[in-house]
Formats: sequence, structure tokens, C-alpha cells
Amino acid sequence: MSSEPDDPEVAARMRSAHTAACGFLGAAPDTQPPGGKTREAWGWRGRTLGRPVTGAYGPGWLRIVHSPLDKAAGKLWTGPEDAEQLVPRQVPRPRLHLVRQWTEGENAYKAELYDRAVGETVSPTPAPVTAVPSLTAAWWSDLRTALACLSPVHTDRTAVRQAYLDRAMPKYLAFLDGPVPTMPRAWSTAHGDLHWANLTGPELGILDWEGWGIAPAGYDAALLHAYSIGVPETAERVRQELSILLDSEDGRFAELVVITELLQSVERGDNVELVPALRQRAKEVWCRTTADGVEVLLRKYD
Repeated sequence: MSSEPDDPEVAARMRSAHTAACGFLGAAPDTQPPGGKTREAWGWRGRTLGRPVTGAYGPGWLRIVHSPLDKAAGKLWTGPEDAEQLVPRQVPRPRLHLVRQWTEGENAYKAELYDRAVGETVSPTPAPVTAVPSLTAAWWSDLRTALACLSPVHTDRTAVRQAYLDRAMPKYLAFLDGPVPTMPRAWSTAHGDLHWANLTGPELGILDWEGWGIAPAGYDAALLHAYSIGVPETAERVRQELSILLDSEDGRFAELVVITELLQSVERGDNVELVPALRQRAKEVWCRTTADGVEVLLRKYD
């Protein structure tokens, strides 16, 4: 989740669209949801707005997505609907019941009515500023199972493109000692935005399926670790619980991929506080990757 957009006109426009969507879908704002006052969940720069609602499906969550009219198509626009059709139910997430699209001038909107998630997001922000709440062994087991179920899903959706890796990794990892590889050994299907504000507890739920698709193997685990890296205790827990994904050649390459993406995001003002830790982690991963490469070479000629 993000904070309310700085532009009051954007906030007012999205709230108005949410009210209109309630009318379209026969829902009503839930003025007394569990936990107190009505919550608003904003997406990046006001692109989305979610609120608790009630209606024929019971307690729900109504999310509004905005796009300029000429860009209301493609991967991000259809992600939740595609996930509802293709991602197995063993991957825990709120069910999507209804979708409604409409336009107002040069603006396109989509309303998505979901089941309300059980529990709360683990963190209000993708990168927690303090250690995340204690999560049970069952929660971590469920996360590993969910990622294993998602990985083999067949889709033509793409979360990370090879052309991006070829272009961005040499640029944003230029501080490493040597040419950086840009070709993963393996690809698999990923959520594509697995961070702490998209995970719920104490019962696991995975939210926001806009950007899911094919990515380098281990991508989701690497992304969760990268967003945790500013809190060493949390990062260490991720490494322990997801070691089967991270402690491998594929996992180390995936870490370099997500570090590239987060370092690039700094150019638009995001994740600035993570930069020192990301650069240090990239050096650690690079040293391990280089050492493994030398070991393989030595075994080859032994």
C-alpha cells in the first residue's frame, strides 16, 4: 500500500469513482469494519483505491483502478482477472467476484469486487521500517507451498522481460567487479510484487495480482528479501524460511534482478532508504556467484 496521493484532485476523483462503483456493483461502504474506522488502501500515486464494503457476497473489498483511456489495456489492466482464471486456489488470495469497467472523458476505470481478506497486511508499506510481526511456522510453510503451486502455472503473461535485464542490469550493477550476467538459467511464474504490504497474516493471503507472470526462477523470494533488507532481523528470517529458493544459483541471479529494479526505482524517488543495504547485498551475492563459478570451473578441469 501507499499513502494518499499528494494531489487532492486525484484523491477526490478516485473517491468519487469508488462511490460510483458501489452503485454499479450493488455494494455499500462498510462503515464499521473489524478493527475500527473505515480503511482506505491507496496504490502507487493514487492509481488504485480499495475500501471495505458489504453486499450480496457478504463482507467484501472494492478496489478501483484508474488508467488514462489510451493505456487501459495490457498486463496490469487484466492481471487480477487472469489470476482468477489461471492461478490454482491452493495459492491463497481473496476471490474476485465481479468486475465493471467504465470511462469518464479521458479516464478509464475498473472496479473489482473481492472477498475481504482474512486478517491484515503484515506491513502497511512494502519495505517495513521495523521487524515484521512474528509469523508462525505454518504461515511460512503456506507461503512456500503457494510459491511452489504458482511456479509451474502456464501463462503468456510476462512479469520481467529479458530485454529489460539486458539493458538494466549492466547499468545499475556497474559497481560490481566484473561483467554481470543477464540471462537466467530458468524462468517460472511469479506473483511479481511479493512484498509485505501484499501479504496478510496471521492467515496467509497474497494480494494485488496486477503484475503476475513469467520471471527469473526465485524472483518472488528474492523480491521479498530485498524489501526486507533494511531490517536485518526480518531479512534473516526470509533467508532462513525461503532458503530453498534463495540459496541457489537461480536464487542469487534473481536477487541481482530485483536489486537492479529497486535501485532503478530510486530515480523516481522510491526505496531511497534501501540503497546502501541493496548495494552491499549485491556485492555479497556477486562474490558468492563468482566463487561458485570458479568452483565449477575447477571441478570441470580436475
